[in-house]
Amino acid sequence: MRGSATAPTPPPEAGRPSRRRTAQAVAAAALLLPLLGAAPGAQAAQGPLSDAFARAAAEYEVPRSVLLGVSYLESRWDAHAGLPSVSGGYGPMHLTDLSGALAEAPHHSDGAEDPRGDEARPLVVPEAEGAPVPEPSELPGHLRTLATAAELTGLPAAELRDDPAANVEGGAALLARTQRELGLPFSEDPADWYAAVARYSGARDSATAAMFAQDVFSVISAGQERVTDTGERIVLPADPRAVADPAQLERAGLRKLDQDGTECPATLACEWIPAPYQHLGGDDPGDYGNHDLANRPEDQSIDYIVVHSTEATWDTTLMLVQRPDYLAWHYSIRSDDGHVAQHVKARDVGWHAGNWYVNAHSIGVEQEAFLAQPDAWFTESLYRSSARLVKYLAKQHGVPLDRQHILSHDAIPGVTPGNIPGMHTDPGPYWDWAHYFRLMGAPFHRNANPHGDVVTIRPDYASNQPVYTGCERAGEACAPHGSSEVRLYSAPSEDAPLVKDVGLYPKNEGRTTIGVNDVGARASTGQQYVVAERAGDWTAIWYLGQKAWFRNPAGQPTAIPTKGLVVTPKDGRESVPVYGRAYPEASAYPAGVPVQSLAPLPYVFAAGQRYVAGDRFHPEYFWNTTYGGRGTVVRGQDDYYQIQLGHRVAFVKVSDVDVVAR
Repeated sequence: MRGSATAPTPPPEAGRPSRRRTAQAVAAAALLLPLLGAAPGAQAAQGPLSDAFARAAAEYEVPRSVLLGVSYLESRWDAHAGLPSVSGGYGPMHLTDLSGALAEAPHHSDGAEDPRGDEARPLVVPEAEGAPVPEPSELPGHLRTLATAAELTGLPAAELRDDPAANVEGGAALLARTQRELGLPFSEDPADWYAAVARYSGARDSATAAMFAQDVFSVISAGQERVTDTGERIVLPADPRAVADPAQLERAGLRKLDQDGTECPATLACEWIPAPYQHLGGDDPGDYGNHDLANRPEDQSIDYIVVHSTEATWDTTLMLVQRPDYLAWHYSIRSDDGHVAQHVKARDVGWHAGNWYVNAHSIGVEQEAFLAQPDAWFTESLYRSSARLVKYLAKQHGVPLDRQHILSHDAIPGVTPGNIPGMHTDPGPYWDWAHYFRLMGAPFHRNANPHGDVVTIRPDYASNQPVYTGCERAGEACAPHGSSEVRLYSAPSEDAPLVKDVGLYPKNEGRTTIGVNDVGARASTGQQYVVAERAGDWTAIWYLGQKAWFRNPAGQPTAIPTKGLVVTPKDGRESVPVYGRAYPEASAYPAGVPVQSLAPLPYVFAAGQRYVAGDRFHPEYFWNTTYGGRGTVVRGQDDYYQIQLGHRVAFVKVSDVDVVAR
């Protein structure tokens, strides 16, 4: 439904025809409108949203391919049920109204986890200061484009938020206004719209705007097809003739970005916003924050890249990482345009993962997003920037592109049994790992016999919609949504209880739930497990010391056969301990460095069970508790394998297990 009869209609621009045509004229134009930039013979899909793109393109004289390309980068054509993004963006065109959509507390300030993850120097996490919600008039224009679109179209703001077709019209009106302001022609050639597309991103600098525009044009050139969250198939035919014209960017009037000192690929808009490493005063040399100086990879290897979601807005994220008494990670990525800020050099150790061993061997990447609000949302710009950054870092530091090395924050193990309940659960079940790894050029493929012993979890993201609770209120079902994760049961039936995570629920203290933050009975896309049994449409895997069943029908598989290094307890061992870190044996610690305890986790890796192993690691402990020092690395002799024990990884000693298959 369009605006009310009394809604204001803007007057025609001088020298240009009115954009407000009659319904009959718009419908006729939609029928006659060619697929601008479409390859010969390409056919467009039909449906309400496809029709909306055609109508808006005709009414505002914006090439349909440009509208589709911009919308794909903003939302992948999803409507997100009218819910806002972390920057307050609504609908397929991401029209922004931030004042009504600011989020709550950041995920590192809930008090349950020590992000440093090292009992040798426990970190007291200060309470984060919440940012006040600004008035709309206090916000910059790129954070209130919905109001501008309402003025341009005469449509009510509520309709622009909730109606995807109206939202597309609002986006088209904004692009047309920008094209006019730039003095550029209303051409059917997408190349003539490069500067307007760059401005539409809302980027504050030319490098980020150019990155957004280049991505839009790469989508137009290559073409794209997808089924949206409302079930409609959208097709953008490939147009190899669509060539970006970066020279237009000079017209956009955006500031130049200072990228000096950043460790980023040239294709990424990246700036240096340093985390303040400083002593906090007093006589205690250990009273400092918010990361540690090191000399990686000379003193320690970088084996992991840890992917987080911030659970906070961009401004709050930057405020926190610049607090000397807080924590620090290496990079932050903004949701609405994929802009990247680097805070800590790769050679230094950030405090982010909640596990000191992982911190010492990883680079932390925070993504502006909310795991329990999937439609507040993981934008295509975020996916692409994160994929570019992680692929670059992986190549620089020799990190394999797989789920054993590109770790989600929710895959990091607790360092002791007592730490397990406080470990974080981001980026959560709605992060599209299959799409992410495709963007990195490392998709998950079948590479083994269909009846082999190892599987890689890989459900179809869009159609895989297990019910979660707690996105808005405890116990209430979340809105249906695609998911990267499969649910695990104690028997081959959805009526069976979920498998139990004894680390999260020791003894008789409750059972695993379907809560969005409960990882105790979930396996995620890209993770690999050993098959324990098969029964019809069901497959059982070894998981946290038990058989865990998930639906895996032949006609719509949720896992693919693959190869992997598999370990099992040595002959004669009833079980072997599993650990949350790969620390040296006690005899390896020199004088002056306290021996670190190595408490087994509460899971049973019993004889007959098998788990997929990742790398073999030499045991190390990074001792650094003095401001200004680069620390001491203690190295042991008893090597470890990393294994996919459950949703989280764990470590076993090489001396305790046999390698049984590859």
